[in-house]
Amino acid sequence: MSSDQNEATISEAPLWTFKDKPEGEHGELIGRSQTINRPRQEIYQRWREFTRFPDFMDNVRSVEEIGDGRSRWTIEAPGGTTVELVTEITEDVPGERIAWRSVADSQIDTNGEVRFRDAAPGRGTVVTLLMNYHPPGGTIGKLAAKLFRREPAIQSRLDLRRFKQLLETGEITKNASPSARESESPTEARI
Repeated sequence: MSSDQNEATISEAPLWTFKDKPEGEHGELIGRSQTINRPRQEIYQRWREFTRFPDFMDNVRSVEEIGDGRSRWTIEAPGGTTVELVTEITEDVPGERIAWRSVADSQIDTNGEVRFRDAAPGRGTVVTLLMNYHPPGGTIGKLAAKLFRREPAIQSRLDLRRFKQLLETGEITKNASPSARESESPTEARI
């Protein structure tokens, strides 16, 4: 297996995203897929409601649409801090694909796309998220994000799983203590 195939397998990003790109040129590339048992157009419509992202994206505090295909995001960062960025839609094909990029002066340099395609008959839709980002603070920022579980590679997998739960069941399960109250720590009961 080539290094490109190994990297693609780890991130689930399709091989074409790595093809002919020197090491480091693509920044931190993340690829995640999730099959959701709902019609493609319904999933596209829900994803297009950016202001509702905090419903299922754990580290997103708010998204405000500011016009002309732009949105202002406030995202939780390590150590209880937040970062802000403004994104703009670069392509929007209803029911198929939404692509975006951050604008200049955003605290995070990112771009990506989400694709929607039919799964096997009766299985719903495959949602594929591809995202490229350059973490603030470089390698140190990436390590801090990983330590506090705020790294996009971790968050994207969890966020897609919560999006699936929300669309299929109408709610997102939470980790709770045996008393059914949320714990300070998911592994430590609060009585």
